[in-house]
Amino acid sequence: MRPSSQNYANHRRYFPLFHFFAYPIVALNVFALFVQLVGHPSLDEAWPLVFAIGVAAGFLACRASILTVQDRLIGLEMRLRLAAVLPPELSRRIPELRIRHLVGLRFAGDAELPALVLRCLAGELKTADQVKREIREWRGDFVRA
Repeated sequence: MRPSSQNYANHRRYFPLFHFFAYPIVALNVFALFVQLVGHPSLDEAWPLVFAIGVAAGFLACRASILTVQDRLIGLEMRLRLAAVLPPELSRRIPELRIRHLVGLRFAGDAELPALVLRCLAGELKTADQVKREIREWRGDFVRA
């Protein structure tokens, strides 16, 4: 169930099937196989652990790929939104913004975008988290990976 409103404190999204079911099972399997290998060291016990670590790494690689694609889409979406909202002199500087800025700016309301963009361009806000902490008029994003 999602919250009716979103803010810095509750904006993180967890995908229950991944975060609370599949990945914990994979991680527990790695741990159990490691304990088993320590108790009975042998090549026959080592291979299942190596395989389990590979599966865990695959899970993390899939998640990282999904988040990379999401960030690229956010970048495109935000460049379009900024082009429509910012004054022309500031709109010309959109290419100077980094993906990390755009990821944080997506939560800002239109009215506060120009000031936040200026702070990003000035180097005052360097990370998405810094940008998000400065947002006063939070614009929820409920459709995230």
